[in-house]
Amino acid sequence: MPRHSKAQHAVLVIALSATVCLVSCMTAKKEAAELKPPPSSHAAQAASPPPPSPTVSAPEMERLRALGYTSKDGIVGGVEGGVAGGIVGGVPGGVVGRMDLDRPGAMAEMNTEEYGRISDNPFLETLRNPLSTFSVDVDRASYSNVRRFLTAHQRPPRDAVRIEEMVNYFSYDYPDPPAGQPFSLTTEIASCPWNEKNRLLLIGLQGRRLDTADLPPGNLVFLIDVSGSMMEPNKLPLVQSALHLLVDQLRPQDRVAIVAYAGNAGLVLPSTPGSEKGQIAEAIDRLEAGGSTAGGEGIVLAYKVAKESFVEGGNNRVILATDGDFNVGVSSDGELERLIEEKRRDRIFLTVLGFGTGNVKDGKMELLADKGNGNYAYIDTLNEARKVLVQELGATLTTIAKDVKLQIEFNPAKVRAYRLIGYENRLLRAEDFHDDAKDAGEIGAGHSVTALYELVPPDGDLAIAQVDPLKYQNVELRDAASASPELLTLKLRYKEPDEETSRLVTQPVLDETTPIAAASENLRFAASVAELGLLLRESPYKSSASYDQVAEVASHALGDDREGYRAEFLQLVNAASRLKPQEGRED
Repeated sequence: MPRHSKAQHAVLVIALSATVCLVSCMTAKKEAAELKPPPSSHAAQAASPPPPSPTVSAPEMERLRALGYTSKDGIVGGVEGGVAGGIVGGVPGGVVGRMDLDRPGAMAEMNTEEYGRISDNPFLETLRNPLSTFSVDVDRASYSNVRRFLTAHQRPPRDAVRIEEMVNYFSYDYPDPPAGQPFSLTTEIASCPWNEKNRLLLIGLQGRRLDTADLPPGNLVFLIDVSGSMMEPNKLPLVQSALHLLVDQLRPQDRVAIVAYAGNAGLVLPSTPGSEKGQIAEAIDRLEAGGSTAGGEGIVLAYKVAKESFVEGGNNRVILATDGDFNVGVSSDGELERLIEEKRRDRIFLTVLGFGTGNVKDGKMELLADKGNGNYAYIDTLNEARKVLVQELGATLTTIAKDVKLQIEFNPAKVRAYRLIGYENRLLRAEDFHDDAKDAGEIGAGHSVTALYELVPPDGDLAIAQVDPLKYQNVELRDAASASPELLTLKLRYKEPDEETSRLVTQPVLDETTPIAAASENLRFAASVAELGLLLRESPYKSSASYDQVAEVASHALGDDREGYRAEFLQLVNAASRLKPQEGRED
């Protein structure tokens, strides 16, 4: 073999690399074209495959190829940059490469999903910690995400299981609020299914229901992630199908604009009346995926467009559809948080719709919705899109109360200790309850919100973490506490959507308990969903929880399950019961 100088060798390597890159780019462009979304069809359902297994069997490989994920030789990545409909730029050619999917563990290496860490709330001694304060949470993304895993016969990551979101995925038969009030308050106490020595407290809020015709005029901006990571069938194609469902609900007084972002951000459709459904649908169909992800730039432009078309007294909202994988420009959680907090001062709310598998940035999307005075849903199927954007349109897009906070003062003579189930990332300091500058959760029209506490009775033998006696003051029980018939006092603060001063609601709760079997369907079903969450999280507080008990309690509390969501829950319980526990899991 002839020898070459270092310079000649470098030239040879560059030439060969350029040839390989050219061939790969041509192949990637051809195969990316095959993944281009089909023409508009409001009835078409985008595929929503489950998260891939760590190893891929031959039948699974064929299924992935049929869906367009792979070619004969592996996964193809990289498409020409830019965004159809008005964005110039992007990353020409992207990053082209192939991965051998038949190699064991290859698919697991591709999974870059991220979830914020959650440690279960502990039991707190009432005498030293009489106040429990938290923000409401109407996000429901965790349940549909958990469903994705269970349907694929996989155990969800522990931090993907947020119990409050699982419980709040379902609606409950709470009474409608009194005239002039945004929501009603319901409380109920029963024995705890997974620990018969303890009690379970339910707190339920029911938001005022509004017919679609009665919703305020909408000024909506669709902010669509069309980066290369959104190419798969359960991402941009499903986004397009979901948005078509929403467009079908628009009225002439509503307006819609579309902003898309990849390497750059651009205006695809200026603010357009809802009567122009054909024009809006055509703009949605023109979207194509490719390039990097400048999410921060897209957010800035979307809020600018929403502000320019602002409707006084209307529903001014940005609807972000993404997998959350921002990688260009403003992308860190801290930067995004500050950006969203700045924009929400313009009275523009944010709804985040998460899509896809493999690289879902769940924690980032939840953060955006939380800081943007909005809500977060995960869309795994077109049926879920129909639930969020059609059946629950008012709850998803119309805020009836903002900065909603709850504070419970427990009577230490009746409750030795308590534990809030879920809401770990919604906890507030006691002082935050009176601070109107402190951000909290929003409630949409027709939303129901449920919170559960596990209560230890005064003679309970639960081991509770102790602290040394105080040196300069006494912590004592008042005589009035023992004589009081009250178990607790519930206080709630909220603001009207266009106000900045909170209103206070106070309601005492008497010390009354029923057996779980005699409790309402509301409490029994909510308890069964929470118990499944404890099992999936392998919570240290699950006590005697079991899948059999979850199924038994839930099956007798299905209620008026017109949409079949509770029946589907029983199927997921069955699927979860067949999974093996994960090893080496720590908080």
